[in-house]
Order: sequence, then C-alpha cells, then structure tokens
Amino acid sequence: MSSKEISISGTDYTITLTDQLINQVNNLKSLYSAAYEDPESFEQVSSEISNAINEIAAQAEPPVSDDDLDGFIQEIIRVVDKKAEEIKEELEGKTDSKPKKDPKSTKSKK
Repeated sequence: MSSKEISISGTDYTITLTDQLINQVNNLKSLYSAAYEDPESFEQVSSEISNAINEIAAQAEPPVSDDDLDGFIQEIIRVVDKKAEEIKEELEGKTDSKPKKDPKSTKSKK
C-alpha cells in the first residue's frame, strides 16, 4: 500500500492505493467500457458507475468536492494504470534478470 497525492484545481487530495481501491477503479473502468460499447445499457450501468465513483472518492482526504470529482476520478484511473504498469515491468524484470547460460560458452572436454 502506498499513499498518493493528487492535486485538482489547487486542492491536494491524499488517497491510499489499497487492493480494494485498485479493484474499485478497475471495476469502474469495466463499467465505462460496458456503457461505451452498448450505449443502450447506459441507464442500467449509470447508477453502478455513480456508486463506484462515490466509493472511490470517499477514500480521499479531504473529501473530494463535486467540482473536482471528474478530474479526481480521471487522475486516480491514471495513477492505478501507472501502478499496474510498474508492477508488470517489475515482474517481467524479475523473470528476465536471471542469468541465462550461453550454450557457446560451455565447452565440454573431450
């Protein structure tokens, strides 16, 4: 878990990147995709989107103002995406960092 400071319209908000928050942001992104791919389902999905936004924003200190809500949500999505990319790169780096044996460098004695 790490805390992240997000500045929107001159207000600094602090939020802790927990697994729960990351899951909520990923759920929100899925809901956005569903609404975008099927505009007819937007009415059904819009209340879920609103609930997800409110749950995410409720975790910030100080409470996110209505005027800053859209910018805050956009920024927290970027933060979570960046964190996911860092984790992916770290995991790929760990698997790539193992020294590989060069078959040409190992000579057998005859």
